[in-house]
Amino acid sequence: MFRNIFTGFGFIDGLLYPFKALQLIIKNKKLLQYLVVPIFINIVVGIGVYLLLLQPSLLFFDILENDISAIALSYFNRLPEALGFLLPITSIFVVIIRTVLTVLLFVIVGFIIVQFGSVLGSPWYGKLSEHIEIIKLGNLELVEVNIFQDILRALLFELKKIILIILGTIPLFLLNFIPAFGNLISGIGGLSLTILIICLDFFDAPLERRRLKFRHKIQFVFARFPSSAGFGLICLSLISIPLLNLVVVPLCVSGGTLLFCDYRLRQRNM
Repeated sequence: MFRNIFTGFGFIDGLLYPFKALQLIIKNKKLLQYLVVPIFINIVVGIGVYLLLLQPSLLFFDILENDISAIALSYFNRLPEALGFLLPITSIFVVIIRTVLTVLLFVIVGFIIVQFGSVLGSPWYGKLSEHIEIIKLGNLELVEVNIFQDILRALLFELKKIILIILGTIPLFLLNFIPAFGNLISGIGGLSLTILIICLDFFDAPLERRRLKFRHKIQFVFARFPSSAGFGLICLSLISIPLLNLVVVPLCVSGGTLLFCDYRLRQRNM
């Protein structure tokens, strides 16, 4: 149903959609009313996540860095002076480890904020997405269901995402035990899985209005490659920036809807 439709959008196009969404919101001031509450929710969630996860983790990184440096210094003190040049290399290695762990921590924090913020702010994000679709397409396509079905679908969507993450993480973790390229493949796979989840979150508003099945939502993401990859990557980057991730989620939701609408417009013109 979704395969081979709208194949003209590239990776760079996907990168631009959060910024296109910002332009659209600025031009349509009435959309701002749907941003206030979600941003407030994200700020509250973000403060909680920072206090519970970020601060202790950075403290742990300090302890880890000091321990590794102390162990390395103790070890090199027993080596011949001719090998003393290796100590600065060890220090650089420690800095690299600290940097990688810090970046990974920011990605995880941003991901958590998105997951909780998206669920708690979904009523406002839904309205924001609806108005963007009306502005872009001139009408709103909505398959009506009762409130109980709506809640059940939302819970199942989150549950299926968790199952997808678990099923994807286990083989990716096992790949780390393969010599040479195992870590590289695992890293690329982990990034791809994260981008897929991010796309599912930010494309969900227009897709859920049409009550698509979970597998069809995944098909939608893959059928829009590479624009979906660019969109997911820029959204992941934005939500990984401290403080900015507290306010950028509505732009990503809007960008996902905008990208969807542009594909629908191209479908109409084909």
